[in-house]
Amino acid sequence: MGKGKSIHALMILLFTQFISGGVTNTKGIVLDQVEQDIGLDMGEFGFVVFIFQLGFTLASLIFGYLTDKNGLRIMMTIAAVLMGSGFLGTGLAPNITFFLGFYMLVGFGLGALGVAGNAIVPAAYPKKQNQMFNLAMGIYGLGMVLFPQILNFLFQFADWRVFYIAIAALHIGVIIYITSVNFPEGKVEKINLKAFIPMLKDAQMVFLMVFLMLEVSAEVSFMNFFPSYLKSLDLGGMSEAEKEGMTATILSVFSIFFMAGRLAVAYLSNHINERKILIMFSLGSVVMVGISFLFAEQLPYLFAGAGLFFSTLFPTATAFGTSISRNPGTALGLIYVASGIGGGLAGLLVGAVSEAFGNAGGFSLIIGFLLVMFVTSLFMNKEKSKQTI
Repeated sequence: MGKGKSIHALMILLFTQFISGGVTNTKGIVLDQVEQDIGLDMGEFGFVVFIFQLGFTLASLIFGYLTDKNGLRIMMTIAAVLMGSGFLGTGLAPNITFFLGFYMLVGFGLGALGVAGNAIVPAAYPKKQNQMFNLAMGIYGLGMVLFPQILNFLFQFADWRVFYIAIAALHIGVIIYITSVNFPEGKVEKINLKAFIPMLKDAQMVFLMVFLMLEVSAEVSFMNFFPSYLKSLDLGGMSEAEKEGMTATILSVFSIFFMAGRLAVAYLSNHINERKILIMFSLGSVVMVGISFLFAEQLPYLFAGAGLFFSTLFPTATAFGTSISRNPGTALGLIYVASGIGGGLAGLLVGAVSEAFGNAGGFSLIIGFLLVMFVTSLFMNKEKSKQTI
């Protein structure tokens, strides 16, 4: 492949990863503002999270097939159009009905860009895939760190609508760029629907799906509901503006720990197998979030430490699943499904409990998700998989 095509592909990949990381880490901050602007109750707040996760999951499954059929440039363009339209519509939404519809489109666009974007690396850098995937994840983490601070600065003179409309405007440039430069053609791992059934007969794959449902439940709930939960605390009589600033800082530090954790596990994985990593970091997440919850009003910054333990759970569990499967593409399909179910249902559950018993009641469910996830990790052992025997 020509050097020009590779550079163009890398630029698009890094941009999409930066935006994806930033948007993922600011959903909760934005939704907290939307709650006040449009008038969401916590039950509706949870339904918004469900809608987003549903869109993301559907795109992850559908775009894998379509990218293989239609090529990378066409599907990247479509994904950018969908995501840009979703952000524009969300930013202009006059009521909850329009907001829900366009927010699902944002989730769909993010999932589509994720699938199509991941196909860029093997197409543009077939001999440097590990290096480029790590670079992409680093840029994703950079977006996670910077966006809460950007949003906190923006809130001093504008609102969440300006933020989303600005992101939509950026996508116009992305679409022009994708359609006007030399671009590689890439394929994605195919999903074999017939392989689902034997996989689901493997107890280890079932344990993996339960683990991922709970992990994504905890992570999605933390990211989306933490801002509302923190603002519901007294915190020594801090003002709303001061709490917003603290929320942005905690999420940024959370993201720094998140990146540090992934870098550390990239080294540890050469010496420790996936099972031990999942057990250690699952236990760490239960302890960290539990202690943070107990001392939330005295030491709210403790919550940032959860980023270290959340960091590796999803990628390590994904590696566990693909390593025991004879069809990695199909295993990834199951992983997307389990993740989508977990994140979507957790949004509904935490939102409903928050509405009925307050923000602390809903947010405390995260500890339950993590505790059951830890217990599940104790049963995961790739050597007992029917697919590897």
